[in-house]
Amino acid sequence: KRDGSVVTWGDGNYGGNSRDVQEQLARGVQHICSTRQAFAAVTRDGSVVTWGVGNLGGDSRDVQEQLAGGVQHI
Repeated sequence: KRDGSVVTWGDGNYGGNSRDVQEQLARGVQHICSTRQAFAAVTRDGSVVTWGVGNLGGDSRDVQEQLAGGVQHI
């Protein structure tokens, strides 16, 4: 959306459920990339938000510090 918020829908098994990161997707998203079952969004501050199937890219907790800022492209 124009304000940088993201709306998701569809099958939760394929990334349609972004409840766990809803606050982070409420504003400032600039780019979104996807795999078959996971998504990654880059925000204005360069942080990355992920959701979807964890072992297919939706869980970025192990690299959370590296994705906290300064990312320009995925």
